[in-house]
Amino acid sequence: MRTLTRTLVGATAAVGILAGSLASAGSGFAATEVATKPAVSTRAVSPLAVDLGLTQTEVRWLQCWLMDHWDFPGPIDGQFNTETWKALQRFLQAEWGYTGPIDGIFGSGVVRSLQLFLKAEHGYVGAIDGVWGPAAQAAMKRFARSCSEACTD
Repeated sequence: MRTLTRTLVGATAAVGILAGSLASAGSGFAATEVATKPAVSTRAVSPLAVDLGLTQTEVRWLQCWLMDHWDFPGPIDGQFNTETWKALQRFLQAEWGYTGPIDGIFGSGVVRSLQLFLKAEHGYVGAIDGVWGPAAQAAMKRFARSCSEACTD
């Protein structure tokens, strides 16, 4: 009887280990699939889906500057909304070679123009490739901080 019990316990343990291995292999493959997708694509995306790496306060500073210089209608709320993007696009079109529409969409053309501006004025060290990454985020933070004087409140 003890031999039968040991055999059943051993077989149950082996089945459990096999099931656990298959479960982790399945989730491992799923995690690999997600991890291989690019963080930013060159397709246009919703302006609210983009992470520029700015805090709400930094966005407010940028909005103050855009209100003072590029017809941003407000509100100054620290949210990077469509109107914020449109004002930024007006700036990039007038000063940094952006040729796309003023539509409030963050696409590769906006990114390339931003990269040109940030490289010339705010220490961006990456490629002008239309892909938003950590170096662009760091330079964008420097730009936003330089806009803080535009906010008087």
